[in-house]
Amino acid sequence: MSHTRTAQGCQMCRQPGVAPKFTMAFQPIVDGESGAIYAYEALVRPLGGGSAHEVLSRITDENRYAFDQACRVKAITLAAELKMRSLLSINFLPNAVYQPTACIRATLDAAARTGFPQQQLVFEVTEAEPSRDPNHLMAIFTEYKRHGMRTAIDDFGAGHSGLNLLAQFQPDIIKIDMALTRNIHQDRVRRLITQSIARMCAELGITVIAEGIESSEEALCLRDLGIHLLQGYYFARPQVQMLPQVSSEAMRAVHPPRLVACAAH
Repeated sequence: MSHTRTAQGCQMCRQPGVAPKFTMAFQPIVDGESGAIYAYEALVRPLGGGSAHEVLSRITDENRYAFDQACRVKAITLAAELKMRSLLSINFLPNAVYQPTACIRATLDAAARTGFPQQQLVFEVTEAEPSRDPNHLMAIFTEYKRHGMRTAIDDFGAGHSGLNLLAQFQPDIIKIDMALTRNIHQDRVRRLITQSIARMCAELGITVIAEGIESSEEALCLRDLGIHLLQGYYFARPQVQMLPQVSSEAMRAVHPPRLVACAAH
């Protein structure tokens, strides 16, 4: 299917298709240094319960734009209703954004209508679904930053395009995939790779978040490597239309700061 971009918008934006029905779950990203919640990630869930895959498997070229727009509006609306005070991280589909200036209007309208500060919005693009046009993705990131929003590359390290993306443009945030964080305290190679990413991002002024944390050993090892923003089941599972409580036991394990017994480097 071909799409025509214009200064006023795009044909796909005016013919949005029908998005599948869904709602949002939220999962916290915690700051192991301050003990505070840094952000919540909005995650799609089918109505009536189930997995994100049940929703995402129904996305087509015909409804991709409608789904992407609906996700933003739903996440912002629920975050405002739940009185979220932290950052709100929303995944977006770069190939659904055909003209960045026009296609961001629903996001801005939702933030204005609900009173949710647009400066608290973070838009994540997954490394697993790279844009067909890197210059177009750069234009999207530029437009979001123009409105005071943050940008992120999700699942960094899960695919083969992460470093290429990073060489072309630098987001505000990088989220290290669980493929690298899983059992990192027992794996010297994963530690060296993750530590190199953390140091590189520090030089570039990019914030680093580690995903998929499922144990205190993983969390503490990442703290030892200089990564203090953490997300995973160890701290809290996603909850539908709720802001889940972070495990107090998990937070006591990583805050106040402690260095960890990673296996010998």
